Amino acid sequence: MDSPSPSSSSGGESSSSSRISVRSSLVDSLRGCGLSGVRVDKEDLRRKILIPEYIRLAMREAIRIRNPNPPPPPPHIADDADSDVDLVDAPIVVFVNSRSGGRLGNVFKERLQQLISDDQVFDLAVVNPPEFVNYGLSCLENLAPLDHCARAVRQKLRIVVAGGDGTVGWVLGSLAQLQRQKREPIPPTGIIPLGTGNDLSRSFGWGGSFPYAWKSAVKRSLYKAATGPLCCLDSWHVMVYTPPGETLDLPHSLKHNEDFDFDQSFDTMESPSNQKTTMELPDKLTCYEGVLYNYFSIGMDAQVAYGFHHLRDEKPHLAQGPIANKLIYSGYSCTQGWFCTPCMSDPSLRGLKNILQLHIKKVNCSEWEKIQFPSSVRAIVALNLHNYGSGRNPWGTPPSEYLEKRGFVEAHADDGLLEIFGLKQGWHASFVMVELINAKHIAQLYEAGNCSCNWICW
Repeated sequence: MDSPSPSSSSGGESSSSSRISVRSSLVDSLRGCGLSGVRVDKEDLRRKILIPEYIRLAMREAIRIRNPNPPPPPPHIADDADSDVDLVDAPIVVFVNSRSGGRLGNVFKERLQQLISDDQVFDLAVVNPPEFVNYGLSCLENLAPLDHCARAVRQKLRIVVAGGDGTVGWVLGSLAQLQRQKREPIPPTGIIPLGTGNDLSRSFGWGGSFPYAWKSAVKRSLYKAATGPLCCLDSWHVMVYTPPGETLDLPHSLKHNEDFDFDQSFDTMESPSNQKTTMELPDKLTCYEGVLYNYFSIGMDAQVAYGFHHLRDEKPHLAQGPIANKLIYSGYSCTQGWFCTPCMSDPSLRGLKNILQLHIKKVNCSEWEKIQFPSSVRAIVALNLHNYGSGRNPWGTPPSEYLEKRGFVEAHADDGLLEIFGLKQGWHASFVMVELINAKHIAQLYEAGNCSCNWICW
């Protein structure tokens, strides 16, 4: 895993980052519901976030024909271009996962289209984020040098994602291409939480779920996306190596990489006793890469999440909303062996130590260091946020004396660190999830790098 790099999200014009404090999931959800008494006028909002017609039509056409250089707009539209430049205040593009929100994403999409424009609301089942970046945004960039209105739209553009953590990560991963291609600025991004956990949304004050009075809440969310301050979030480049020939059902967040350079120093690693150990690796490896924003897990936690995802796809009628999803998830966890470890004959199900070695690089260190963890640990999680598992904080807020003793520092979403913790048997995981105890602290992964991500704060 490489060091953190910039990734963008929406907010106000302030370029200064602000730290996000840990908040309870209840308070966070209430704030995300928009219970602040702010009234948003529909027409004022529309004038603030609407992209001029000739620009949004050009972007739509570029995506449709998969060409960033679409034909010029009709004369009657082009003639009005100069008059639109003063109206460009906080242009917004919205991505909607129509399968999220208890399969009510289509209802949210229609509401968003009423508030903005059909051409600024994209259904991810029809237009995916890479298509928008490669064609729609490229079209806008091609218009910008000769069109001051298009240039203003590109500079001020903001993104809103209506979906869960997976949807948000998919959009952010696609926008991350802009930095690698030196196509800055990267549009800031905000969230309308329609998923099950919504931990990214919770971490930046957008709430853990969407309220029953969702029609007015949509307006408030768009208004905050247009005016909210910018915050920072680390993003991490993740690479996964597998033996060649294996067929994998990849998520949107991972892409096959044919041109990769495996870190040869990983062949020989140093244990805590300063003894060198050699790992046997295949002659050929298949590489997949992606971008991490919230967390990833290895072990029982990942097995349950993977199984739940496939169950939801195979039986979509079960996914009626966040509450139903959490009940199914809890039941699925119990059937996968969290609470039945002694009954399992497979050693790999009793603890990760039987099948996993964990090595990290610390700051100013070129060598991989092997990290020991208890044999009872059955899930290891690398956490980039304060929130995990629908608003829980398994890392906790350890006292300064404990942090100093362990060589840790206070965790933040923009500190260039990953917190590595472990979950043991089902009862331990249950107590962690109800926040009676903290998870097992294993390591804090340091990497040197620039970590200046922009994110919308509520």
